[in-house]
Parts: sequence; structure tokens; C-alpha cells
Amino acid sequence: MGVVGASVGWNLARHGAEVVFIDAGQPGEGVTNWSFSWVNASNKTARRSYFDLNVAGMAAHCELARTIGPDSWWYPSGHLRWADDPAAEAKVLETAQLVADWNYRVEMCTGAEVRSRLEPALSVSDDVPVVFYPDEAWVHGRHLVSRLVGQAVASGAELRSDIAVCGVGTGADGSIRTVALSDGSLVDVDAVVNAAGPGASHVAGLVARRLPMRREPGVVTRLDCAQVPVHRPMHAPHIEIRPDGDASVVLHSRETDALIDTGEHPDHLGRLLHESARHVVPELGNSRIAQTRIVDRPIPADGFPSVGAVPSVPGYYEAVSHSGITLGPVIGRLLASEILSGTRDELLADFRPERFPS
Repeated sequence: MGVVGASVGWNLARHGAEVVFIDAGQPGEGVTNWSFSWVNASNKTARRSYFDLNVAGMAAHCELARTIGPDSWWYPSGHLRWADDPAAEAKVLETAQLVADWNYRVEMCTGAEVRSRLEPALSVSDDVPVVFYPDEAWVHGRHLVSRLVGQAVASGAELRSDIAVCGVGTGADGSIRTVALSDGSLVDVDAVVNAAGPGASHVAGLVARRLPMRREPGVVTRLDCAQVPVHRPMHAPHIEIRPDGDASVVLHSRETDALIDTGEHPDHLGRLLHESARHVVPELGNSRIAQTRIVDRPIPADGFPSVGAVPSVPGYYEAVSHSGITLGPVIGRLLASEILSGTRDELLADFRPERFPS
């Protein structure tokens, strides 16, 4: 169970619903713990409605931090992006202008200004244009999931970890009635929320529902650092870097992801990420690779979230999305409201599950 499922369950529990979290592993230890965990809308411009949903996700994070406290999970530090070739640089600047026209806060800097004002450890040319998105953030996903699940359990929710869902039973009218678990137990339910991330297609199949998913693996490396030399997430040429607490840095790169299916060992991919990061932040050359992990991203086939009720299966709901870190709190709020009141929010109009016919 990741941030999306935890957010839905927390919202349901705080409004008095009886909630059972079912996790085949441990809460927050899957994709949520191995994502770049960058809260943003600047990278979500393929469709205006998707951009707007992600802006709402950013606002929901701020509200959540006020409600449960920011503690060790919420880091609203902004985000930097720049490129090293003319075509990529033009794309970065074009996107910055587009989102600025959509009333999204953007600041233009030079490399020299970034080093003097924001990130002194960077190796970036003085005159290179750098885009700073001051309202973006990063999240420690595992800590956030732990906080949400812990508060829900304190409110009466039940957590069953290391147990898989192996069946979903329906009544004579076709509505959801039971969930069968791998330990042989049966749970009586009125509704099921499929927030199984990369396993969402399998869970959908248990109710004879076809949910097409992309296969898009990603590789993430964590470095142990005596002192973390960066203060915010950044998209530098060929590498993405963000802090991960007081003694760790996370690395990712789409270019390295492209090597996953060539058979390269994860350790080698981690070394490639480390080498790229060292060119951007020389101090990271002294850091040690702690762990590298390859995970499948939970992306429906068309690249957009699948959130809401499936009319053909009463009581069955989906909450499946890439960008789960950004969207988790807003999906949790909107879907919990839909489950409890039956009201469908217009923010989700373009992302309803029925666009994938059963």
C-alpha cells in the first residue's frame, strides 16, 4: 500500500467509515518508497485537466501538512530544472512559459544566481538559464504513509500487512460483498478500493474488470551522505537529484531507465546514476551507494489516472495513478467523498475508470 491507498483510507476513517487496509507487503515500502517523490504540476502539461488536478494535488499537500503536521515527510523547498543542449533548453523554457501563462509560479535564474542563492554545491555554468518552481516540493513517502495509516488505525481502522487479496466476492445483485485473503480469512465489505499500484490490473481482474496498464519500470538509487549537499529536488542534464532526509540523496534518470531491459544489473545502473550525479554535484563523489531498486510504475495504459467507481461492479472503486505522490492527498479526499456521498467531483471527470471498457 502506497500513498494513494493510505490517503483514501485515512480520509474514509476520519469521516467515520470502517476501514481495513490490506497490504501484500508493508505500508509505504513499495513504489512509494522508490519514487522520485516530487510534488509538482510543471511536468504534467499533456492535458490542461491533468495539470489542474496536479495543482489541486499540491494544494491538498499543503492542507494535509496543516492537518497532520509536516514533521519528517513534507519538504516545500521548490524545484530546479535546466538543460545542456539547445533543443532540450528550448523545451524547458517553453514549458516554463506555458505554465506561467496558466498562473503557475515560475522564476527564471542564471546558473550563477542559483549557486549564490539556492544551491552553492552545484556545478553549473554561470550563464545557463535555470527555471525555479518555488511552490513545488518533495515528500518522504514512507513517512507520510506511516503517519496516515497510523492515524487511521488510531481512529479504528484495521491494518493487515503481508497478506494478499486472492478473491473478491459479489452478491446476487453483482455488488461487492467479501474479500478473500491469502491467509484463508474472509472480510465482509460494502466497498473495495483498488489502490494496488503496479498490481492494480490483477486486482481488477478479480472482479472481471479489464484495467490496461503500461509496463514502465524505473530505477532509483539512494546514496548515503555524511552531509547532504543539496536542498531541493532538481532536474539537471541527464540526472534527477533530491535530498532524502539528513543523510541520504535519491537519484533517478529516464536515460538510465532505458537501459533496464538491456539486461544491465541494477548495481551497474546505480553506478551510472552516481557518476552522472557527481558531474552536477561534485561532493556526491564522496558518497556511497546504499541501495538501488527497480520498480514498475503504476501507469494506466493512456498515461492518466483511473479514479472512481466502476458502474458495472457496484462497490468497486479504482485509485490507480502515476504521480501518486503528487496526487495521493487530492485523490484520497475526492474518492472518499465519492464513496461516502456518491458525489462525483468535476476535477476527476477526465480520469474516470469507465473510459476503459470492462
